[in-house]
Amino acid sequence: MSPLSGGTSQAIRNIIPNLESLNVKNDVVCLDAKDQDYGLKDNFNVYKIGKGKTSYQYSPLLTDWFLKKLQYYDVVVVHGIWQYANYGIYKAIKKVKKSKSKLPKVIIMPHGMLDPYFQKAADRKWKALRNEIVWRLTEKKAINAADAVFFTCEEELNLARTTFRGYKPKLAINVGIGIPNPPAETTEMRSAFKLLSPSVPNNYWLFLSRIHPKKGIDLLITAYNNLCLKTRNIPDLVIAGPTHSLYAEEMIALAKDNSKIHFVGMLSGKAKWGAFYGCQAYLLPSHQENFGIAIVEAMACEKPVLITKNINIWREIQADNSGWILEDLTVASIEQQLQEIAALPVAKIKQTGRQAKQTFEDKFNVRNQSKIFVATLNNVIKPEC
Repeated sequence: MSPLSGGTSQAIRNIIPNLESLNVKNDVVCLDAKDQDYGLKDNFNVYKIGKGKTSYQYSPLLTDWFLKKLQYYDVVVVHGIWQYANYGIYKAIKKVKKSKSKLPKVIIMPHGMLDPYFQKAADRKWKALRNEIVWRLTEKKAINAADAVFFTCEEELNLARTTFRGYKPKLAINVGIGIPNPPAETTEMRSAFKLLSPSVPNNYWLFLSRIHPKKGIDLLITAYNNLCLKTRNIPDLVIAGPTHSLYAEEMIALAKDNSKIHFVGMLSGKAKWGAFYGCQAYLLPSHQENFGIAIVEAMACEKPVLITKNINIWREIQADNSGWILEDLTVASIEQQLQEIAALPVAKIKQTGRQAKQTFEDKFNVRNQSKIFVATLNNVIKPEC
């Protein structure tokens, strides 16, 4: 549950307060060290079992915890796959069944981890082989034995069917996912961003994410460089993300001759929201994203987004005209789309931003998605009622 572990832990923190408001009590059990300090206070119980062994996080202590505690819960939701937690609950359920004790329903949420991208990407050959082995030995059993598999969007649900042989869940359901409303815009937010990036003008496009090959940032920088050679008066490009990596240094070098590209480092708090509220549009030409919290944060700030069909919420965004969807993830395609955006009247871009905000409210607001989540849980539990 460390905030540093990425989007899944944040998704859990986003949804639990809203589930609690709907009278659904939540406890979290995780394989963090018992003395680990998250640097924040959670308003729900977090049971830290202790670190598991190897990257698989093998932990007999977790199965023991399940065996002692399962009878006190109506539902167990396992967030994420490829680690021992899924198989641990599978083993515990099998043992409890023999004693004829009360059994909770088991839901698995892969959070995009069944996407075929992870088995096909050129830089993931060894990890893909590991996943194939884990799938055959444990993961397939756990997923097919679960009472349901919950997905965050329709595209994720559909893609999961194509990745591994023997994938036969009892139920596969799109429950959606969401984020809270962003804080209201303030002058302090703009000032906080400006303090960290004094050279950035008022008119800019924003990339805010990890600086990683998966994010397509090399293609974005190259396309933007090309466009700057042909077109004047386009918005500057702000790249916000940690720069302390070899790959980030390579990207800084790729952009070094273009004074319109600004690397501002990782942003958080008021500076992050200031960057969102101040940008003209948000850009993420990623090779793969399941949900993309930053995409939806931008939409919640009334900003249109440029994304790819490799981001699983692209259908929802395209259907509502809340941004622009790249047909091909190439330098030429990105350059052409950026040129088209740059040529649009400001009023049109703002109109698309307003539609993005509406799409957030309708489809990605955690308050509304939590109601769907609870209703779906009740439908899964109902046969035993």
